Amino acid sequence: MNPNYTKGNPKAGLTPLTSPWMHRIFEDQKIISGLIEKHGSPINLHHLPTFSDNIASFNKLFEANGLKHQIYYARKANKSKSLVKQALEAGIGVDTASQKELEQSIALGGNGKNLVLTSAIKTREQYALAINAQVPIVLDNEDECEQAQSIAEELNKKANIGIRISGFTVEGTKLYSRFGFDIAAVEAYILENFGEKGRFKNLSLQGFHFHLDGYSTLQRGKALSDCIGLAKRLKEAGLSIAFIDMGGGILMNYLESEQQWKAFDQALQEGVKANDNPLTFNGHGLGYEMINNELTGQLKTYPYYNRINGTTFLKKVLDYKDAETQESNAQRLKAMQLEIRIEPGRSLLNQTGMTIAKVAHRKQDARGQWMVGLEMNMSQMMSSSEDFLLDPYVMYADKEESNAPVDVFFTGAYCLERDVLLKRKISLPQLPAIGDFVAFVNTAGYMMHFFETEAHLFELSQNLSFSSEGKLKVSDFIADDLIG
Repeated sequence: MNPNYTKGNPKAGLTPLTSPWMHRIFEDQKIISGLIEKHGSPINLHHLPTFSDNIASFNKLFEANGLKHQIYYARKANKSKSLVKQALEAGIGVDTASQKELEQSIALGGNGKNLVLTSAIKTREQYALAINAQVPIVLDNEDECEQAQSIAEELNKKANIGIRISGFTVEGTKLYSRFGFDIAAVEAYILENFGEKGRFKNLSLQGFHFHLDGYSTLQRGKALSDCIGLAKRLKEAGLSIAFIDMGGGILMNYLESEQQWKAFDQALQEGVKANDNPLTFNGHGLGYEMINNELTGQLKTYPYYNRINGTTFLKKVLDYKDAETQESNAQRLKAMQLEIRIEPGRSLLNQTGMTIAKVAHRKQDARGQWMVGLEMNMSQMMSSSEDFLLDPYVMYADKEESNAPVDVFFTGAYCLERDVLLKRKISLPQLPAIGDFVAFVNTAGYMMHFFETEAHLFELSQNLSFSSEGKLKVSDFIADDLIG
């Protein structure tokens, strides 16, 4: 057992929410050593029971509202096949956004009843595969409608489709998106082109889809309300709509303390204002900067602390009331027997995964800053965010009480000045030794894989999944390439 593990910034920092399964692994350095010896560094660990618990919590909310529903796990959030298989076994679907995602999901047991294709760019091969497998395709524009119609005609089949909608007006402001048909024009377009007399005779329109940027429950509530109203009007005109899919973007919470989150943001702003920011590597502002002696910009990271998250976030969307009828979205969906669909990625993966890497070296740079090099690279823990604002955990093989506390930056293996894994300075009780381990928790959603590359011909990180709740063995962890 290993009692010698600690959170970075042990006295404050940005303390992440963690799960018992994570601490079981921190305490057992033999397991970590065995896994990294077998699979290399870094490794990505996935705890499948946690994923199943997250699925159950969303299902419970829909059932409490008496709603017909379907959850689709957003495959793009994580590449692991184990999660696709677990999703399908749990009775939910999988949202696929590429040819390979669709192929793999079908191979793992997916079909037209539990898969959907939502690719931003759809190839001829994707259309053909989806149509042959009767997987619903979400169409974004007229060109896609024409392509789907043409290929469905050639195959002499019907294509099940949904129409993506955007351009919703919320509090007097029209929301911009490069995706989808504008809500102001889509009703006339559908009535003109779909149905028995329309030109898209091989396209079976079954529902609507939207996916809003940002994390506003108000915007999602209004968009869902507008889509319900559109479905009602189309039904009156003779076109039946079966589902409305509100996509993902359901906020999750990563941190224990709102106070820590606010204190960090305030300290960062003050540091940037003073041109003396001690919190980050070389004073990086993470979105804040001084222009003409004025603080400008905003924090360009995920909002890591959220009181409203997961099911409470979704409940706010379902509780949104139509301005005319004062009925909630949930009431209207139930009355019209419309199926509500969601495509969460990050929030379904909450507490499901972590990434562990081995310490390769320690050094001080010309400014006296300690750099701790890890056997991984920045692409193996990267999203579109400026930084991953959670304190890591360090597992020491030999922790000496007398060793001096130290501030460090964790760096990666790419030959780039910017390969600094966390831009935040991390305080530790002592300098890690070569061969010690560093764990980044809650990385399963959009961190492990989203931008992972093979530059320098580095191997991709190995993805391991497990379900055991007892004493862990290396053999309890299943490598993703063994899942079929």
